Amino acid sequence: MADPAATPIPFLTDQLDIVIPTIRNLDFLEMWRPFFQHYHLIIVQDGDPSKVIKVPEGFDYELYNRNDINRILGPKASCISFKDSACRCFGYMVSKKKYIYTIDDDCFVAKDPSGKDINALQQHIKNLLCPSTPFFFNTLYDPYRDGADFVRGYPFSLREGAPTAVSHGLWLNIPDYDAPTQLVKPRERNTRYVDAVLTIPKGTLFPMCGMNLAFDRELIGPAMYFGLMGDGQPIGRYDDMWAGWCIKTGLPYIWHSKASNPFVNLKKEYKGIYWQEELIPFFQAAVLPKECTTVQKCYIELSKQVKAKLGSLDDYFLKLADAMVTWVEAWDELNPSAAESAEAKGPGK
Repeated sequence: MADPAATPIPFLTDQLDIVIPTIRNLDFLEMWRPFFQHYHLIIVQDGDPSKVIKVPEGFDYELYNRNDINRILGPKASCISFKDSACRCFGYMVSKKKYIYTIDDDCFVAKDPSGKDINALQQHIKNLLCPSTPFFFNTLYDPYRDGADFVRGYPFSLREGAPTAVSHGLWLNIPDYDAPTQLVKPRERNTRYVDAVLTIPKGTLFPMCGMNLAFDRELIGPAMYFGLMGDGQPIGRYDDMWAGWCIKTGLPYIWHSKASNPFVNLKKEYKGIYWQEELIPFFQAAVLPKECTTVQKCYIELSKQVKAKLGSLDDYFLKLADAMVTWVEAWDELNPSAAESAEAKGPGK
């Protein structure tokens, strides 16, 4: 029997949903039970909708398969990827909570150097509730953490920080490598635990990974679109990175248990590996006009720039730009009060 004193006190149970994309039974949840059982789960079933996905007893959840997505979104369901973990963003759309934590079903509870289980969700929540420091780098990492502060020379005018939109977790064991690196280093494992939280500076892009990720849905939700990937698309495994480039600290860690097939990954990634050399300069140069005063308006404007500047690279980007618009329209249909609130706030609020 579990020691009640050792059970962590859950935070934000009524303000956070856990989104899990899957094609298999969710036995992995048993390991996460001490940390997840008080939260609502949104499970997005990919692949064959007739397959029954088993969820361990005692969890509060709703499960959506492709038939549900088609029923709820109608023609707009075309913006949700099929046979790719990018389908998880449907869970972001149907959630009604302020925060989202998303995790892959091959990710297990990791241990810190002392052997203690890491409550990744709790660390993510701490990150999201704590300001970030994107405008000036603090050499003692997170200045808001116990035992740290702003170092000498850090401007006092910037010490309030900025709201944290995304908390990007890391992983031990199987690194999140691309296919060429997997092939060159098939046995490489990440065993280094770094106890630090960093803010990604303003204007700096990063390769976002969706397997251990939390974000403020009210703040950035409509921009967390994982693009068109998987079945019928020329590219895969760039879904989370696309979203990361469209938006944009280190802890917490999870244990990534399963190495995906590098040859299958290469087939999915090869166009992305080529295209990203064009995509990254595009995002580095992208500028949004001051008239874009909501996340939705910013995302629509970005879709126009994708079509205008990347459409010549491949027709896929014309389709993706249209899907970005469809995603925002579907988001606003399912979240009308949030859309109206965003419009009412206007600039500078």
